[in-house]
Amino acid sequence: MVDKPAGMVVHPAPGNWSGTLVNALMGRGGDLSKEGDPERAGMVHRLDKETSGLLIVAKTDRAHRVLSSAIAARRVVRRYAVMIWGHLSSDSLTIDKPIARDPRDRKRMAIVNKGRPAKTDVTRLARFDAGDLLRAHLHSGRTHQIRVHLASIGHPVMGDDVYGGGGGRRVAGLPPKRHFLHAAWLAFDHPVTGKPLDFRSPLPEDLRRALATIAGEHALPAGVDPLVALRFYE
Repeated sequence: MVDKPAGMVVHPAPGNWSGTLVNALMGRGGDLSKEGDPERAGMVHRLDKETSGLLIVAKTDRAHRVLSSAIAARRVVRRYAVMIWGHLSSDSLTIDKPIARDPRDRKRMAIVNKGRPAKTDVTRLARFDAGDLLRAHLHSGRTHQIRVHLASIGHPVMGDDVYGGGGGRRVAGLPPKRHFLHAAWLAFDHPVTGKPLDFRSPLPEDLRRALATIAGEHALPAGVDPLVALRFYE
């Protein structure tokens, strides 16, 4: 398990051949699975560059296959903390819309009728003047899924320049090129022993500051874990 900081690319690709998470892990000399593309050694799934939080890394090929199958079968709990522009129409909803490359811009993803199935459950944890703090639960793992799904209902992720939430950066006091999306909770069975595993990552400091800015006079006291206080892990 790795807790990735925002701003780090997960694996080498055109424009980012060095300084990636895979480069860092390989530089440490530890074992990584060799399943699939060599540039993605050990990576069972991915996070966007500006998304922080938890990633599963496999050390052996067998573990990689078991964990990949578990994700495909939806036996891995993946939940994200996300702040959106505006307010949901209800406290919880499911977004079930297919996603594919945007035919007008290959660097973006979009809702496309013939795209791959994608489903995201979202639950409101707190409502502020500028937007809602949500828990997003992935049933599938398409590229940019949470960001695209939320933008499709008119509530982009705060700070997301690509999908319409970039204006929220000033409101939230977010750093440049940072959106409010954090992979905070992963739960799955160990690929060898079958033992239940539960990993939790608190909001990083930049998102804690942004949350306090958005909350204003309703901000939580210093030292209080906002995800625990707002019942994210329930």
